[in-house]
Amino acid sequence: MMFMLEISLILSTLILTSETIAQVTDDESCETLQSEVHITKDEYDEIGRLRRTCSGDVSVTKCEGFCSSQVQPSVASTTGFSKECYCCRESYLKERQIMLHHCYDADGIKLTSEEDGMMEIKIREPADCKCIKCREISR
Repeated sequence: MMFMLEISLILSTLILTSETIAQVTDDESCETLQSEVHITKDEYDEIGRLRRTCSGDVSVTKCEGFCSSQVQPSVASTTGFSKECYCCRESYLKERQIMLHHCYDADGIKLTSEEDGMMEIKIREPADCKCIKCREISR
């Protein structure tokens, strides 16, 4: 009889704990936000010498926020726990071209010609962010 009472108390505790976790982690806030970054790109000639360095401040999107995750006891799992982890990350990336307007030669002299004074590069940034199941990291 005492053994049955202990099992009942343990099960009640697990159920209450599980409900408490669900209430605490139910909120998610994963957003696609704007961010300013400084980009510097070097360009080399065919024999590997620095030809020019261009830079600029660019507004790009980023993912920021938090997502619901949980760990709960499980008899089906070899570790004894069932884990569901979600991360705030990009659902897909978009590619876009940007211009870097501050270009300098290898000696640090500002380049002003139309051809050398600017550099067009491609970047990839998040188009949309959402809570996505985390990948397991193998050790």
